[in-house]
Amino acid sequence: MADATGGSTAERRIDVHHHVLPPQYVDSTPMPFRVPDTDTQLRTMAEFGIEAAITSLTPRVFEEHRHERRAVARACNEFMAGLVRDHPTRFGSFAVLPLPDVDGALEEVAYALDTLRLDGVGLFSSMEGRFLGDPLYDPLFAELNRRKAVVFVHPSHCAAPPEYNLGAPAGIIEYIFDSTRAILNMLYHQTFRRNPDMRIIFCHGGSTVPYLAHRIANLEHNAGVPDVIGTLRSLYYDIASSMSRFSLPSLQQLADPTHIVWGSDLPFVHGERLREEIAGWEAYTGFDAATRAAIERDNALRLFPRLGATAASR
Repeated sequence: MADATGGSTAERRIDVHHHVLPPQYVDSTPMPFRVPDTDTQLRTMAEFGIEAAITSLTPRVFEEHRHERRAVARACNEFMAGLVRDHPTRFGSFAVLPLPDVDGALEEVAYALDTLRLDGVGLFSSMEGRFLGDPLYDPLFAELNRRKAVVFVHPSHCAAPPEYNLGAPAGIIEYIFDSTRAILNMLYHQTFRRNPDMRIIFCHGGSTVPYLAHRIANLEHNAGVPDVIGTLRSLYYDIASSMSRFSLPSLQQLADPTHIVWGSDLPFVHGERLREEIAGWEAYTGFDAATRAAIERDNALRLFPRLGATAASR
């Protein structure tokens, strides 16, 4: 695919949704498969035209370590900082925080951003029954806003209540619903409006929010929340696992095109499934060449200018 200047963006993608796991937690973290090592990751990135990836953790890393969240978060962030140090043009990182421990999270924000110099902060849609937007997290969002931080929100590892008797894998819809609830809760509690200077990315095309945007806008009448659609347009959305002709048109109707960024969801989406996702993206005709180039690369570089500077210095 060519960008507006005739160059190929398909070989220069910036992947904002890319998971890693420190080796010391591989055996104790319940995963559906083994997370690849760094050399394998780099080969996979080359295969899918990914020049650089912003790494993040999934909440699974805390499942067997609930009583040592601070130590786990610190180890994970130091591991990701090592990736950036060893491969500065290939990796960035979102720091993981030991929530719902807000004091520990604030301490880790300072260490991750000031000492490790990571590129942003990763949050989960809910933690132990508290969704983002809960007043418990107000001090954290105030600090992220003060820092004008880039924030990446990933679904929590969750499942439907057992009494629903649903047999389908939780990742099919439950993760998406969890993210939708987080966005709704943050709108309702006006977290976004109180913290307008942080740049916040929601993954998977904003989950069900684009489809439900008109309904969600009823918060203006039912709860006094101002300018719901404008607020939703101010957010960023990655297209990981949402690169299809079913989801992209809805996202396109809601999102500011400069606020859509590219994501793979590697290694959870990999191999043939990722090839199918990318084929759907490349076949989609709803974006012109300049917008496609911006989604694959340029929009992310505005959030992470360091990657453009380090690539130019090679």
